[in-house]
Amino acid sequence: MPLMFALILTLLLTTPIQVTEVAWRDAPPSMPRGTRMAVLEGDPRAAGMFTIRLKVPAGTKIAPHWHPRDERVTVLSGRVLVGFGTTHDDAKTKAFTSGMFYVNPPDSRHYLTFTEETVLQLTCEGPWELNYEQ
Repeated sequence: MPLMFALILTLLLTTPIQVTEVAWRDAPPSMPRGTRMAVLEGDPRAAGMFTIRLKVPAGTKIAPHWHPRDERVTVLSGRVLVGFGTTHDDAKTKAFTSGMFYVNPPDSRHYLTFTEETVLQLTCEGPWELNYEQ
């Protein structure tokens, strides 16, 4: 009986998150100009899991950078070229298109080129940090 009670209590207290409308805002200054961001759940500035979406304009390049924690990325629309290393070189990238998924491991230097407007969904452990190579 206690197990059944715990299951029922969990079901009653669990509130699913359903995003039906996305509230886009300007991304932080660390992101390229024109990038928009929407927070779906959590707080990217605080410890804990969060999910955000980034809408990045065509032609945008993000310089080599790294994050201290895993970054799980799903391409919702568009196309992005992802490369690893400390020098931006589009010839050494892999194209990711709508529906594709990749993970940037902690401390891995990577860079991006957006060949068309692209929407990415990131699920990460906060706080989210973007550290550009010098």
